[in-house]
Amino acid sequence: MKTGKIILTLAGLYTAFGSYIFDWNHTHIYNAHWPPHAKFHNAQTMLLGTMLGLMSLWMIWGKRVKTLIDFRITVAIVSFYWLGQVGAYFFPGTALVDPEFVKELPPVQLIVCGIVFAVTGVGYMFVTSSYGKTNNISTIC
Repeated sequence: MKTGKIILTLAGLYTAFGSYIFDWNHTHIYNAHWPPHAKFHNAQTMLLGTMLGLMSLWMIWGKRVKTLIDFRITVAIVSFYWLGQVGAYFFPGTALVDPEFVKELPPVQLIVCGIVFAVTGVGYMFVTSSYGKTNNISTIC
């Protein structure tokens, strides 16, 4: 197994399934104060993360990344969900935590994004640092 591939697999798995850990509870999906349309958008975002995470896993394991551009696309796919989460912070009227949960939950989303970006970056560096030595991405990934 290649280290970079395993590291990117972790980022892909977290992207695909992490939101179910953090959103499938009383603070999001089961939040009685959220109108149905807000829950709709939360579900949409969760499914988007699942699709992007699974797509990145397919790129890594199923499609078998063969070129450097394939690899870069895979890294972009696993990053899109998290880039969207960071960008959402800057929209008017958004908050990292609903007011009713400020004392209960720390606003960890941006920290989690940073961790996922760091993990993805480390995976990227593992793969691309070996690329110049072989010029064949399929032997690295």
